[in-house]
Amino acid sequence: MSFRVRPAAPDDFDAIYEMAKLTGGGFTNLPADKGTLVEKLAKSEAAFGKDTEEQGNDCYIFMLEDPKAGVIRGTCQVFGQVGVTQAFYSYHVSTLTQWSPELGKNFRNQTLTLTTDLEGSSEVGGLFLHPAMRAGGLGLLLARSRYLFIRQHRERFGDRLLAELRGVMDQAGNSPFWDALAGKFFDMSFPEADQFNAVNGTQFIADLMPKTPIYVSMLPDTARSVMGQPHPTGRAALRMLEAEGFSYDRYVDIFDGGPTVSCRTDQVRTVREALEERVTAVGEGGSTKMLLAAGRMKNFRACLGEVQRTGDGLELSRDTAELLEVGEGDTILAVSR
Repeated sequence: MSFRVRPAAPDDFDAIYEMAKLTGGGFTNLPADKGTLVEKLAKSEAAFGKDTEEQGNDCYIFMLEDPKAGVIRGTCQVFGQVGVTQAFYSYHVSTLTQWSPELGKNFRNQTLTLTTDLEGSSEVGGLFLHPAMRAGGLGLLLARSRYLFIRQHRERFGDRLLAELRGVMDQAGNSPFWDALAGKFFDMSFPEADQFNAVNGTQFIADLMPKTPIYVSMLPDTARSVMGQPHPTGRAALRMLEAEGFSYDRYVDIFDGGPTVSCRTDQVRTVREALEERVTAVGEGGSTKMLLAAGRMKNFRACLGEVQRTGDGLELSRDTAELLEVGEGDTILAVSR
């Protein structure tokens, strides 16, 4: 495979802007706004250049590239800590059971409570793969490369890792969940609110969102049916997250009702299973395909490579070694597919 994942650079603006225009909306971490993307790339470059090994309000952006062909076909992001400069809001779905002796009935009511429970967590997000490339394992490479980066720089990330999945929208880009709930308080369409949030942050939510619990039974069927459900294009991403150990704990996005899933960082499969290996040789490689990573910070590289075990390490194919920019005697991270 000729693709690898590497840190983004300011020169990647044109590529990431073109991908942002292809998302179809609802991608808060990848807005088709030039100024916001320039700022995000600058923030990412600063994060990769930091010397301190500690968790902070950092955004790390990665690009999926074929270095020989000079093309970029995907991107993803990792956030060191959410809720640092602005509150990180979620709705928590809980159940309130009430009993009426006169009627002889129990009533179980679901409620939505505005919370900041997930503040302090790290987050993976912003994953987008060009529609023409959604085959051959590239989505898996993009997604899991983030966990290898976290494994390589563990001190920079929190004890819990979360991911927000885009919720259900109609063909016009409107959200039934937003229209039934938050839209009533903001006088904005979902695309307008989503774009405003991507550019300006979440303070307007704190200013206008009601703080009292919302009874789910008061929402229309169109909103209840999509609550906690991912957008159809995000179902594969949800399966990959679940395969890594992420689970849904009844937190949903306050905009589109999409699910938020989380996992203890050290229990994420790729973080837990990745091992340091020595490159014992560069040659033909082997028939075993593994997810590999090498380098730190700006020099981080990840790819799917063909390897075979030789002695106390791994032999890499020449193409794999070239993608990782490593040679005999170097140390890499390796984990099974």
